[in-house]
Amino acid sequence: MENVSKPKLWMAQVRAPFLILAIMLVAIGWALSYKYLLASHQSFDWLKAILILIGTVSAHISVNLFNEYSDFKTKIDFDTNKTPFSGGTGLLPGGQSKPGSVLIVAISTLIIAAAIGVYFTITVHWSIAMTIIIGAFAILMYSPFLAKILLGEFFAGFALGTMVVVGAFIGMTANPGMAFANLIPLEVWLIAVPPGILTWLLLFINEFPDLEADKKGGRFHLLILFGRKTSGYIYTAMLSLCYLTIIILPIIGITSYWIYIALLTVPLAVKVVGVVLKDYDNMEKLVPALATDVMIVLGTDLLLAVAVMLPLL
Repeated sequence: MENVSKPKLWMAQVRAPFLILAIMLVAIGWALSYKYLLASHQSFDWLKAILILIGTVSAHISVNLFNEYSDFKTKIDFDTNKTPFSGGTGLLPGGQSKPGSVLIVAISTLIIAAAIGVYFTITVHWSIAMTIIIGAFAILMYSPFLAKILLGEFFAGFALGTMVVVGAFIGMTANPGMAFANLIPLEVWLIAVPPGILTWLLLFINEFPDLEADKKGGRFHLLILFGRKTSGYIYTAMLSLCYLTIIILPIIGITSYWIYIALLTVPLAVKVVGVVLKDYDNMEKLVPALATDVMIVLGTDLLLAVAVMLPLL
């Protein structure tokens, strides 16, 4: 990458393709907020929507860069087997990026995300402060703390998955006088569960190629605790829970049957499950499974947003 321009270099450094996840999560929050705003004869505020998107993408960039910086400092990135989906970008170990610059941008994007969150806390509802605190804690503590005490995957799924959907909904629909009990409908909470599980699984499966390097670098996550074989069953169980949640929601009257279009990713899920259960140590088969898992996550999140919108059209 010696002759790559700085913009392209930074696009690679922040892992730009993975920022699509943040957009999909916000899109689910947008769709849910549009549904409830329409029901209460309120308009959809595009300025708020764009600010929420900027804040979420900034937070995602921040966590990517903090993780990259930490993995460089702990030497994890010197030992990983690089894939397009795991093992870091390789830019810091390769000397194409400077650690100080990466840290500065990580802090700057976190400040941008926090500033937007504070604005919404002041102008929309105090509860948004909770999403800021949870998100900032996950971003700052993931590498130095959470990934060393078996909580990295959980906080990734909850703070950078479920709470993005819920936070986007609050930002679009709340007002300062609303009681907290009336703030988030049960439908919003439950539809936000599958995206949280999928974000959890995205991190989890991407740890498979890095198991030995992570262990050497001082991490202690679920994959290190259980090993690849058992972790394959955990992945399968959690992915099954994700789809089971989607199946149950219309049956219990929480949302419309349109949500079943999110099950279109099941055939992809079957392929990945076959790999993590049988070929969890085979990197040649595992790397394509990581790519398929990305399609499952992004595809399911997108279809959830579409499913919320379809009955309104």
